[in-house]
Amino acid sequence: MNLHISNGHLIDPANGIDAPHDLYIADGRIAGVGSPPPGFVIERVIDATGLVVAPGLVDLSARLREPGYEYKATLESEMQAALQGGVTSLVCPPDTDPVLDEPGLVEMLKYRAEKLNQAHVYPLGALTVGLKGSALTEMAELTEAGCIGFSQADAPIFDTNVLLRALQYAQTFGFTVWLRPQDPHLGLGGIAHSGPMASRLGLSGVPVMAETIALHTIFELVRSTGARVHLCRISSAAGLALIRSAKKEGLPVSCDVGAHHVHLTDMDIGFFDANARLAPPLRAQRDRDAIRAALADGTIDAICSDHTPVDDDEKLLPFGEASPGATGLELLLSLAVKWADEVEAPVGRGSDPARAGRLSRALAKVTADPAQVLNLPCGRLDVGRVADLCIFDPECRWTVNAAALASQGKHTPFLGYELSAQVRMTIVAGHLAYARA
Repeated sequence: MNLHISNGHLIDPANGIDAPHDLYIADGRIAGVGSPPPGFVIERVIDATGLVVAPGLVDLSARLREPGYEYKATLESEMQAALQGGVTSLVCPPDTDPVLDEPGLVEMLKYRAEKLNQAHVYPLGALTVGLKGSALTEMAELTEAGCIGFSQADAPIFDTNVLLRALQYAQTFGFTVWLRPQDPHLGLGGIAHSGPMASRLGLSGVPVMAETIALHTIFELVRSTGARVHLCRISSAAGLALIRSAKKEGLPVSCDVGAHHVHLTDMDIGFFDANARLAPPLRAQRDRDAIRAALADGTIDAICSDHTPVDDDEKLLPFGEASPGATGLELLLSLAVKWADEVEAPVGRGSDPARAGRLSRALAKVTADPAQVLNLPCGRLDVGRVADLCIFDPECRWTVNAAALASQGKHTPFLGYELSAQVRMTIVAGHLAYARA
């Protein structure tokens, strides 16, 4: 269908567009920006007056819970949550049951996702068989099946020799390895950030050096092998300082941060609120402030939702026994906008002509920048590219509550928060996949 999206404010960070423009879509692709191509016949008009028209969001970590954990979430529910959050492309970690370590499992997941005709799903293959940290998987076969990289998810690798061999193999074939840096010994069994709050609550701690020691190891291995590594869910100021130095050195590394860690600290655990039980744990305020600054200066490449739906039976338990994780797909856009508003907003009240520029910077962290990490043709609105769009109201405020979430997982530390930027429509490959009633 030929679509004409009229009267919208187009924001495309990848192309430096932040101005009123009409958009034209034909055969599932962008046909024109600002003016239609010759001979374009309009079949449907979408009036975007007062709305922002942006590339569909690209999420670098969203657990869909299939196969194996359908009691926590289903592919149908989480894909609907993605559309409701404006997410059109997402990466899913390999920690399913069974683990994504066989080409047939990856092909089945891809097939199921494509049949739903909703968001594009990009699986990560398991780095080691069963995520057990010993034997390497057949990375070439998994890549042919549709994997865009390889990860251990949150499972540790105790033997550094295994990680070295994995990086050597990955470098040989140009694969990217996705690692969440946490020393398997120092972080083992930890529940909360090591600090005064954990001590007062009597919770076992995960020290910052669990992250920094792991980063030192990874960087030494990258120097030796030249392999490209994406660092997942960085949580500390000290870790970011190491990554900043590694990037200046020219190491082929990138990194992301979970949306929760952009706004919350260990103080948000409150009186043992299990919704704030996350992995990695929420850290101190200085870490949160460093994360915000690192997003602004480009040290952190992207914000991801770290979407990890958890069922009631595993969340409504004492803090130390509750499963870590929170829903995030439907909050990603609003939390990115909240970061830009709070970090760059002028002091005082009144009109703010610079907000549009801040929206562009926020959108870059959830569209063009994660797309660059993936090296995939998404997150931008070039003529000829697949038409994946998010249309949202930047001024509409909405309250986070269980009823507002399409995800089967209803647990998030942002319950009760009032956020801005509400998705009105999501277009995937040129078809209107979601429209708010």
